[in-house]
Amino acid sequence: MDKKFDVVIVGTGAAGLYAALNFPESVNILLVSKRELQLSNSSLAQGGVACVLDTVHDSYKLHITDTLIAGKYKNTLSAVEKLVTEGPSDVLKIKDLGVDFDLNEDGTMCKTLEAGHSRNRIVHHKDSTGKAIVDGLIAKVTQLKNVTVCDNALVYSIDKVLNGFYISILRNGEKLHYGCNYCLLATGGIGRVYKYTTNSAIATGDGIAFAYMLGARIKNLSRIQFHPTAFAADHGRERFLISEAVRGEGAVLLNCNGERFASNYDSRGELAPRDVVSNAVMLESIKTNSENFYLDITHKPADFVRNRFPMIYERCLEEGVDITKDRIPVFPCQHYLMGGIDVDLHSRTTVEGLYAAGECSHTGVHGANRLASNSLLEALVYSRTAALDITDKINKFGRRTLGEEPVYRPVEGKTMPHGCRSKIREILQDAYFVLPKPEKYEESSKQIHEIMSELFAEKYEINSDLVEARSAAIVASIIFDEIMEGTD
Repeated sequence: MDKKFDVVIVGTGAAGLYAALNFPESVNILLVSKRELQLSNSSLAQGGVACVLDTVHDSYKLHITDTLIAGKYKNTLSAVEKLVTEGPSDVLKIKDLGVDFDLNEDGTMCKTLEAGHSRNRIVHHKDSTGKAIVDGLIAKVTQLKNVTVCDNALVYSIDKVLNGFYISILRNGEKLHYGCNYCLLATGGIGRVYKYTTNSAIATGDGIAFAYMLGARIKNLSRIQFHPTAFAADHGRERFLISEAVRGEGAVLLNCNGERFASNYDSRGELAPRDVVSNAVMLESIKTNSENFYLDITHKPADFVRNRFPMIYERCLEEGVDITKDRIPVFPCQHYLMGGIDVDLHSRTTVEGLYAAGECSHTGVHGANRLASNSLLEALVYSRTAALDITDKINKFGRRTLGEEPVYRPVEGKTMPHGCRSKIREILQDAYFVLPKPEKYEESSKQIHEIMSELFAEKYEINSDLVEARSAAIVASIIFDEIMEGTD
């Protein structure tokens, strides 16, 4: 063991960073980032954070109701109530920490509307709220004397022992082994398990896979959200998002004939929840025999569009689209995970000492479909909850001696077969997209399990390719097991 910490936090999105800020200085923390600190799904979040800050024109009850409706009433009510009632104080706290939210002339936070919300309650920083939050939190975390940051570090195994864990990391070709009494997984989503996703390159489900191998309960992993308006690029797996807020500000969705169609499928039209709009696009695609769809906000003043959505404006320009003059080509793609590592209201998993927060966790908040801009709020509320619960346990039980270190296998080995991850992505994209194909489940599941058996049977070289391929295989196998067993 190179060093023992009280807590190891794996992941540096909003959940991991905010958790670190909620520990007292007496708690010794290792914060691990697979790549650079700034790379996370959180930093890509555009729209904002949903929270009730104005109880005159809005209410907790309305926010809870909107969340339940979007989630098809499959949400865990107690988790939603915790999210909605505790979230506003966390939003105000990160504002006080220096996160730059857009403000009105009177100093109050600007609030916009997004699909599924009955009130304007989305606070934001233009169209790059996630980046503003992550950058603001990084600035504070890197000043903390009790936090050791380990970036560009690949976690390749987590071993459970008496009173804690041993975390094995590869960094700059060096093997490192750290001990801890408590481990918080904040590793984000699974987007890179799909062929096309809005997620960052590191979203490969690693934390979920490690938790699964440790025996933690994984729940509702098949509840995957497909965003209806990702930019329909001609190349690349990562599709940048055209935020829900664009529709909230009046953009309309058009088919290949330039016709609005969303209201033909739901009375809420473009502002229906994401799954409803995605389904509408796919059904309209079948009807028109075309995958050409567009968002149109050209009827709004050009200065307003550029000032409200500067990042989207610039990013679209790079693709040759001026959103003040041109329609934006869009199509659904994988965006978010509602299921994950099952946790209770204290962010505890079913494995003693193991916690999870953010997109990799399953709090039950989102039900069958996440309401827009509830994700960053969940990351804040439940990561703070994890930090407070771990701190209580450290105060109660002290720093306990870890059990014996495991025998570590060599990282050297055979070269992993080429194409495993690509095959997994193709299988999921084909069989389990917006409109699933149940007739393909059995064969798809068989193929995934064969790939997984191959990846774990041989002693391959441990590197990022192997770790991420194994994670993808585990995630895909759980998804197919769930949908075939009907456990969702």
